[in-house]
Amino acid sequence: MSLPGAVVLIIGIAIWWMSRVVLLVVATGGGGRGRDFTAQDIVQLYPATTPFPGGFKCFTCEDARDNYDCNRWAPDVFCPRGSRYCYTRHLMDGLGASESVTKRCVAVRDCVGATGCRTLADARRTECVSCCEGNICNLPVPRNHSDAVFSTEIPVWPSGASSCHSARWPVLCALLSALMLPA
Repeated sequence: MSLPGAVVLIIGIAIWWMSRVVLLVVATGGGGRGRDFTAQDIVQLYPATTPFPGGFKCFTCEDARDNYDCNRWAPDVFCPRGSRYCYTRHLMDGLGASESVTKRCVAVRDCVGATGCRTLADARRTECVSCCEGNICNLPVPRNHSDAVFSTEIPVWPSGASSCHSARWPVLCALLSALMLPA
């Protein structure tokens, strides 16, 4: 009598393992570019409380092999008070494959004029830099000029000062900002 029960148990375990394999294949896109994080992964990383008002997190790493390794091993800590943006530097070979990824929390001065893509002196590698404002906003890496941008929630003046937060006349500043928005 115990033999049929053991067979049922073995079949049940086999079915459970097969379902895990199928889920893994589906989750990784069938083995394609499945190493990247998704927006759904961010839901688990979003903080319920912050150590100070306006506190936020960025993915942080220095010279990681690729975006997956950076995001996977990034320490789960809040950015320091002096920072306001998430910075990402992506170094690629001539074929567009990742060579190095660096992500960190930065102040506005580290982003103004730094974003974009450029070919390095050896003419075989490309460096793309992006900055963003928001909690864990630096999930993807910039790969081209369309991705390598400085995206903010509040407009930033060319001098690097935040538009309406540091202005002497905030109402006038807000009106000017509204006039500069694209139609």
